[in-house]
This record gives sequence, structure tokens and C-alpha cells, in this order.
Amino acid sequence: MCHHIILTQKMCKGYLTKMGGKIKSWKKRWFVFDRLKRTLSYFIDKHETKLKGVIYFQAIEEVYYDHLRSAAKSPNPALTFCVKTHDRLYYMVAPSAEAMRIWMDVIVTGAEGYTQFMN
Repeated sequence: MCHHIILTQKMCKGYLTKMGGKIKSWKKRWFVFDRLKRTLSYFIDKHETKLKGVIYFQAIEEVYYDHLRSAAKSPNPALTFCVKTHDRLYYMVAPSAEAMRIWMDVIVTGAEGYTQFMN
């Protein structure tokens, strides 16, 4: 299993670097994907006290690898992926290729309501 991610049947947690919405700077954030609440929340750090934002499953339209390198000044273009909602495009950078694959899989399957990738 990937050491960058805490993964259970109900949730997935770990650090991702996210591009800001208004100010296009990159910031490391602690992400919590909650299958029961049907949310992808992000916090300043893993203490989960300061909530910075929430992405609702029903708002997620697609999740894809940033193969066009469209994320401006990504700290690691090879590990950048996108989460598209009806009103915003989130650019995220994973700490490793494995972490990126797991996060993309979890977000796609969670947003679609499937759990087949878990034992």
C-alpha cells in the first residue's frame, strides 16, 4: 500500500498540493475523502481543525490526468491531475505516481458510488 495515503473502506486521507482558486499559488493541503458524507474536504494540515474547502461528490463531473500540462507552474507536472466540478477545475499534485493513481481511482469510484476496488 502507498505510504502517502491512509485508506479505509469509508475514507481516504493524505496530502496533495492544490492550486488556489483566485490566487494561482500552489499549497499543500490535507485531503479527506469521505464516502459516507460524499465529500472531498481539504484542510490546512492533518489535524483537520481548519477546513479550507469541500468538494461534493455530486458536483464532480470528471477526474483526469493533466496530460496537456495545463496547470500553470505545477510543482510536478508528471504527478498533476484534475478534478472538474460544474463550477471549478481543481488542479492537484500527488506526492507519488502510486498516490496519484489511488486518489484518482478513489475520487472516480466514490463520485460514482462504487466500492469494487476495496476488499
